[in-house]
Amino acid sequence: MNTKVLTEAGRDSSRDRFELAVGGMSCASCVSRVEDAIRAVQGVRGADVNLATGRATVELGDAAPRDVVEAVSAAGYEPASDEVTFTVRGMSCASCVGRVEEALRELPAVVEANVNLASESARVQYLPDLAGPPDLLAAVEAAGYVAESREAGPDRSDRERAARAAEHRSLKRSMTLAAALTLPIFVIDMGGHLIPALHHAVHDTLGTQNVYLLFFLLASVVQFGPGLRFYQKGWPALVQGAPDMNSLVMLGTSAAYGYSVVATFVPWVLPEGTVHVYFEASAVIITLILVGRFLEARARGETSEAIRKLMGLRPRTARVMRAGEVLEIDADQLRPGDHVLVRPGERLPVDGEVLEGSSWVDESMITGEPVPVLKETGSKVVGGTVNGQGSLTFAATRVGNDTVLAQIIRMVEAAQGSKLPIQALVDRVTRYFVPVVIGIAILTFLVWVIFGPAPALTLALVNAVAVLIIACPCAMGLATPTSIMVGTGKGAEMGVLFRGGDALQALRGIEVVALDKTGTLTEGRPELTGIKTVAGFDEAEVLALAASVETHSEHPIAQAIVRGAKARELAVDKARDFAAEPGQGARGNVGERTVLVGSRHFLSQSGVDTDSFGADADHFADRGATPLYVAIDGRLGALLAVADPLKASAGPLVEWLHGQGLQVVMISGDNRRTAESIGRELGIDQVIAEVLPDGKVEAVRQLQQGNRKVAFVGDGINDAPALAQAEVGIAIGSGTDVAMESAEVVLMSDNLAGISQAIALSRATLRNIKQNLFWAFVYNVTLLPVAAGVLYPFFGILLSPMFAALAMAFSSVSVVTNALRLKRFQVPA
Repeated sequence: MNTKVLTEAGRDSSRDRFELAVGGMSCASCVSRVEDAIRAVQGVRGADVNLATGRATVELGDAAPRDVVEAVSAAGYEPASDEVTFTVRGMSCASCVGRVEEALRELPAVVEANVNLASESARVQYLPDLAGPPDLLAAVEAAGYVAESREAGPDRSDRERAARAAEHRSLKRSMTLAAALTLPIFVIDMGGHLIPALHHAVHDTLGTQNVYLLFFLLASVVQFGPGLRFYQKGWPALVQGAPDMNSLVMLGTSAAYGYSVVATFVPWVLPEGTVHVYFEASAVIITLILVGRFLEARARGETSEAIRKLMGLRPRTARVMRAGEVLEIDADQLRPGDHVLVRPGERLPVDGEVLEGSSWVDESMITGEPVPVLKETGSKVVGGTVNGQGSLTFAATRVGNDTVLAQIIRMVEAAQGSKLPIQALVDRVTRYFVPVVIGIAILTFLVWVIFGPAPALTLALVNAVAVLIIACPCAMGLATPTSIMVGTGKGAEMGVLFRGGDALQALRGIEVVALDKTGTLTEGRPELTGIKTVAGFDEAEVLALAASVETHSEHPIAQAIVRGAKARELAVDKARDFAAEPGQGARGNVGERTVLVGSRHFLSQSGVDTDSFGADADHFADRGATPLYVAIDGRLGALLAVADPLKASAGPLVEWLHGQGLQVVMISGDNRRTAESIGRELGIDQVIAEVLPDGKVEAVRQLQQGNRKVAFVGDGINDAPALAQAEVGIAIGSGTDVAMESAEVVLMSDNLAGISQAIALSRATLRNIKQNLFWAFVYNVTLLPVAAGVLYPFFGILLSPMFAALAMAFSSVSVVTNALRLKRFQVPA
């Protein structure tokens, strides 16, 4: 199992960077507290906490992960860790115990390890995002002992689902209890205001003091039952000088409740005319906020639906051939080289290469392409895809965290956990927001006490409580991450993977889309379409010699020549002294003959005159084919034409990009006539031809002049520098791992419609984020003064704390609900 966690560059080790699930966060102030706690750990270089995902991304530096876990716990939050127990055989004494414990504790992921000699067991607490049980077993075995898993624990998807369900149940219980106890208070108190006859009937029958005692009993259960959670989180935060949303609710409801207790039991200490109870306010506030949190939790659960679907793609078990018999084992126990058997309709557990059988496999959940793909001997298969009607036997090549599915999950999680540049402003605001709100509440109270009309104390209390309750840092904290979660999740469903949230923002602002030709605009599988020989040379002999040289090259054009020779059933030998010049050609010795295959420039450098084929080369180029020259023993022998058909999605993509006001550029190593022929066919604005591999970076730099934002789309190893140079690199998923590592956006399918999907989704997500931020900031900026009572001198309007609670409860729900609209995203025509 690979314990590395991807960073923006995709290649950072877990010792430098890791992710930690953090429970107990409820607003943006919690995010600041957790970030401050982590950053205070000696050696930590940086930390970013995401409220929507409930995860912290930590740049460790010289710190250990366990130090970060302790800091988060000390701050009052719950860092997620798992515990596993497994059997350890071969121990004989206490020294063995110490050795096994030391081997386990050396793993950065291990928080605690306890080994028992008598029971031959090890109980390990570890960070599941940094390692898994196979890593722990491997560490013990490396120390010289035999480790065996006792039972397959629940996978991460199950853990998160269980934790989410527990949170929902807890909130639902608290909400239901609070509502049941609040309803009588609300009906009697508010009903009495609306229907005076009801007020008189209740108070005349029970007596005012008895009504207050009833309210006190019901409100006390609400305050210290369902409302206890606000004290458990809010009080420690307040004492540590970092108040959060829970602190505001705690202060507001405690003020209303405490004032009511005084008015009920010692009313004579209050000024005349100010003896009122606000039990209904404290109880209704707690109930409404719990309703809001319950709805928010349900909505936030939907934002991570895409990642849960991805996690659910891998089957739990696999059928494997070992020692001549078929065994059903846990999928986590598969190793590279295992022969895996897949029956019709089953999901493939890991990546591999087909050894036997033939079947159509549905890869839509990985690539977004709905059409099944034929898999036969030699075909590559991907874990998580669904086998069709045939049976397959394949050799496992990538298992555990190395599979394509695991990499996709890591990329999506990295994107969902990242912060956009705009989030930095939000973080600065929310860091001081709650203390400022508390200050405004105190100021409101003092102003009303000093300058307010009678009963000044009562009005001061009501307005101060309204200020505390209506403030909502939650909406600001959720505005950006929820949109990113839903947007990147929707992208994953479509086969568009964003390596980081910043790619979403950068892609929205691009002005130029530059596309590599071979393998991007074209199918990447060129074919030999023509051959002309010089008098005195045999066509079959020249083609066989050229293929013998090109068989050593992996370039698509070289492979086209090899396929052309084999299709003619020519003998293809291996060349000696093979040497290739990237973007130009190749040379080698076949038997006693020296063969050169490549461009006009390549042969000219070797002193071979190619002018006799000038007209023929132009003719081939005008038809979109690439002309290649073959020289044998220093003499021009033949002209080959290799054509790579355009993808069916290339034309519609260029048309769509033009419709969005973007400039389209094609960068190609082909000769100018060939490249321009293809450019004219597609309607491309600018063609940059005859570009050597290392020249693509310079081509991108030229396009970036004038501060223009450029996206580069490519698929090959030689595209990696250009992908890195562009503001946004987009890699075709059918391309190389190097290209995919260098790109900010990865398309899992070679269908170019993914480019339009990525750009349109980027724009839709950023638009959604701006809507959320606008609502969050306008809500607070507008309603905080209203809650403080600024409208009272002009219109006689005051905001009830209960309405403040209602507004606050649904402000964060509205932000999450707006983000969920992205699930219905469609690419505009």
